[in-house]
Amino acid sequence: MIQLSHRPRRNRKSAAIRALVEETKVTTDDLIFPIFLLDGKNQKVEVASMPGIFRLSTDLVLKEVEECLNLGIRAFDIFPVVEESLKDKTATKSYDPNFFYLRALREVKKQFPEACIMTDVAMDPYSSDGHDGLVEEGKIVNDETLEILGKMALAQAETGIDILGPSDMMDGRVGYLREVLDSNGFTDVSIMSYTAKYASGFYNPFRDALDSAPKFGDKKTYQMNPANSREAMIEAALDTEEGADFLMVKPALAYLDIIKLLKDNSDLPIAAYNVSGEYSMVKAAAQKGWLDGERVAKEMLLSMKRAGADIILTYFAKEFAQAVKRQ
Repeated sequence: MIQLSHRPRRNRKSAAIRALVEETKVTTDDLIFPIFLLDGKNQKVEVASMPGIFRLSTDLVLKEVEECLNLGIRAFDIFPVVEESLKDKTATKSYDPNFFYLRALREVKKQFPEACIMTDVAMDPYSSDGHDGLVEEGKIVNDETLEILGKMALAQAETGIDILGPSDMMDGRVGYLREVLDSNGFTDVSIMSYTAKYASGFYNPFRDALDSAPKFGDKKTYQMNPANSREAMIEAALDTEEGADFLMVKPALAYLDIIKLLKDNSDLPIAAYNVSGEYSMVKAAAQKGWLDGERVAKEMLLSMKRAGADIILTYFAKEFAQAVKRQ
């Protein structure tokens, strides 16, 4: 027999031993489940490019949240699906207290105060231009956008939500929103900044879900260049200085190096957004029988956690929790 001083396979020889030495674990405590909210009642519409993910009216969102809480998922990111006729250049519906989205948020927090509710701060769901910021003469203007985002953030905070997620990538927005929140008595509302949000091709199914694709051009003047990593450190330093409570990397799978970079250089919790395109490509391949969707989804989530993500926003959250419960 060959004499080997080290045989790493000894630590892989049984399920029990593999569990003892397992370095990375994903649990439902790590996950935030994104939900798409529709106006109306008893409305459930599957997103064609996201099999298994639905746009839900408020009554069904309440049922979904209850089901997920029973599965161990306690955090949710709720996005509004806004009718085209209600959109305008300045996103006025985003801070109308009677708008269905804000009314729904109040109801969710009333029914489930124990749930952690996160919201999105950006103009694109409400904008007739489909951009995250205000468009003037064909350009997305920065400082004027902040004023609109401030109104939006304040309106969302007034519903009782827990975390604001500014996804717009305007310069200075974290500091501006922190000042708006604090000066209005919302010092307990957290900010999870979309710190390193890249101009990615992985977002298309999400834009299908919200009907929020830009009406012209692209988002490359405000979202980050996928070729850049050092730039993420600049954004992280600014967001930290301005008062962010969490730093997010979006997308996740193609940016594991950025997750690790921020984890190694920041003391703030790091979130990763396992985005719609990452979800959809697994679902499409699984439907073709080309891979085991549940196994690959778990492996993807493990890779994000292993890279350093403390929190993962993922459309796989409910399926993951159901699989855990079956074990």
